[in-house]
Amino acid sequence: MDLNTWHLLLAQAPGQQPQGWTSMVMFIPIILMVVFMMFSQNKKSKQHAKLLSTIKPGDKVLTTSGIIGTVVSVREKEKIVTIRSADAKLELTLSSVADITERGTQKSDS
Repeated sequence: MDLNTWHLLLAQAPGQQPQGWTSMVMFIPIILMVVFMMFSQNKKSKQHAKLLSTIKPGDKVLTTSGIIGTVVSVREKEKIVTIRSADAKLELTLSSVADITERGTQKSDS
């Protein structure tokens, strides 16, 4: 619908003040959309925080910049993860990890 259609639908008789509810009708879908986006973003950020708390050495990760590497160490206090990718060893912030592509295998000493 274009703007002219809205004017025709909400048109008033000449000389009358527009009703207050007519402008509110247009804002309700916008408000609902913003609230929906806020809730979905909160859900996504909680899932990402849970993912970051489970990173351990040996996991293969994908960073936000597209680097794929294996986690060498995780320093929780500084929120730094060290990964090895091909011939490079990189220290990145923990938040730069986008996804864990493969879980590392834990070797038990039994």
